[in-house]
Amino acid sequence: MSAESWPQQLKDWVAKCLGQMTDANREEAQAELRQVISDSFVNRTLWTTDWDGVQLQSLISKPPVSLQTVNSLKRKFNDTTSNHPTPATHKKTKKSSVSKHAVNSSLDPSDHAALNRRAMRFQREHEIERQKNMGNHLPTQASRSDSYFGDDPDADPNVPNWDRHTIVGTSQEIFKDYLRLTSEPKPEQIRPYDVLQKTLTELKKRWREKANYNWICSQFKSLRQDLTVQRVKNEFTVTVYEIHGRMALEVGDMVEYNQCQAMLKNLYDLGIAGKAEEFTAYRILMLLHGRNRSDMNLYVGQLTPQQKSNPAVKHALSVQRAISMGNYHALFDLYLNAPNMGAYIMDHFIDRERVKALMVMTKAYMTLKLAFISDELGFEAHAQAKDFLMEHRAGFFKNPNSSDDEKLLDCKAANQPLAQVFEEKYRKVQIKGAV
Repeated sequence: MSAESWPQQLKDWVAKCLGQMTDANREEAQAELRQVISDSFVNRTLWTTDWDGVQLQSLISKPPVSLQTVNSLKRKFNDTTSNHPTPATHKKTKKSSVSKHAVNSSLDPSDHAALNRRAMRFQREHEIERQKNMGNHLPTQASRSDSYFGDDPDADPNVPNWDRHTIVGTSQEIFKDYLRLTSEPKPEQIRPYDVLQKTLTELKKRWREKANYNWICSQFKSLRQDLTVQRVKNEFTVTVYEIHGRMALEVGDMVEYNQCQAMLKNLYDLGIAGKAEEFTAYRILMLLHGRNRSDMNLYVGQLTPQQKSNPAVKHALSVQRAISMGNYHALFDLYLNAPNMGAYIMDHFIDRERVKALMVMTKAYMTLKLAFISDELGFEAHAQAKDFLMEHRAGFFKNPNSSDDEKLLDCKAANQPLAQVFEEKYRKVQIKGAV
């Protein structure tokens, strides 16, 4: 079983254990943690163990040593070494900072995101170590009932590191609603590779026929789950995540999109072909949405010249440049001409940039035509621009009874409300499902 298919309770327990470790006990505790999980894997109790009740012995607090005991130990030591003076070079000692370092290096138990990242790293390391030592477990594995496993299926070329314990589905159902696994998956509940290919074809057809997204999403999550359980990682897997990611963008489901984006990054890193440049552009736009400058600089710095020459990536980098330079004319032109699904991501931060642009414009002018604002900020109609100003408490017009083509914005009256709205609504960025 791969680390990806660990039960959620086990993942949470591993995260909790990692958060309790310090420099003083980390090596011993991690060794015990690996042994406990390895024993549970061999005994096939990963899904049946109540992990909340499992306690690592190495993480049980030791009772503090009393001062009396310390003094007694010192006297014994001095009596033993009184006839063996310590060399002069060893008399000088440094103040120990181990205790302080151990406290500072342990993770905050309330930082669940950091603990989960640590747990995922531990899972990957444990799985790698288990794969390396697979030969050591073979006698134990072979001693189990042969009838449990049945005949060994042929090795699947779509599964990296395939072994005889890889699950191969037998279900022939085309559609299957997504259900979170609460026990170890069974082959009769999982669809094999050829059936999953038919499932994707049918789901694309249903999407073109305007099927309900909630149903489509459940079907895609179920499809992804069957691929994960069987450890299938190939171009078909990439296609599944790419298609679901685009659908999620179209309906604004950022939770599912971010899950797809995270998995696609791992698949691309494995060298599996797909629309990597398209999703690289999306990642840049998402970083712009989150205003994460440090991650943006790091990510863009790692792009190759070939990636930067791709039209979608080039567009995303132009958006980054326009925002950093305050070139709002260029920014909204890029918004109206975004390739692929880029405009759906820009939808999430374009209003913020519109308010920032209006704050600059209302400081520079006494009045502005509504028609000019509409054209400059990328609205499809003057009425949309007017509604935007009203929603952001900036609908102050010199001639409110005139037609939209003739309306003049009172910039002085609008500037302060715009600044206040920006602080209230756009200063903090919240991204659902961010990875």
